[in-house]
Amino acid sequence: MSVQNSPEAAVADPILYSFRRCPYAMRARMALHVSGMAAEHREVRLRDKPAELLEASPKGTVPVLVTGDGEVIDESLDIMRWALGQNDPEGWLSGVDDDLIADNDGPFKHHLDRYKYDTRYDSDGAHHRSEAVAILTGLERRLEDSEYLCGNRRTLTDIAIFPFVRQFAGADRDWFDAQPLPQLQCWLARLLASDLFAAIMVKRDPWMSDA
Repeated sequence: MSVQNSPEAAVADPILYSFRRCPYAMRARMALHVSGMAAEHREVRLRDKPAELLEASPKGTVPVLVTGDGEVIDESLDIMRWALGQNDPEGWLSGVDDDLIADNDGPFKHHLDRYKYDTRYDSDGAHHRSEAVAILTGLERRLEDSEYLCGNRRTLTDIAIFPFVRQFAGADRDWFDAQPLPQLQCWLARLLASDLFAAIMVKRDPWMSDA
């Protein structure tokens, strides 16, 4: 967990630096929204990051949360846990499968990037797509027994993984929909159609400092 003190301390509400399409930022926003925690949303341009973001977290990635007492949390899963630690009305923290999340954030994300951005990585996209599907097949088997990954209601595990499966499916939606992954496709459709996802995907103008 990456936590430090920010020069932008003692703010009334937490500040979230985010980018709408980033899957890491999506899962942080979903946890913040479901927790009911008020936060100032600062949408950033990744090619023109504000000085305040870089001052809070020099690595310059999103999401970054600056809490009301100036604490900086710059890892998405830590932001999720922090928000739900304040208020967890749906009991998301009761469904945490660290192994599934690690597989998503490690091997699956590795193959996803090299499938979707094969030119950038000079990679064999078909190979990495196949490897990613092998991981998704494990989720498919899991979902044969329940509507969500840790039971019959969504939890942190679902939301931590969902934005990356969404990104994978979106790379070639017709191909994805034709795969023998019916339970995973239904799971994805439920989360895409949720009021929660709609709420966190509202388009925002890029934030600009008053300074």
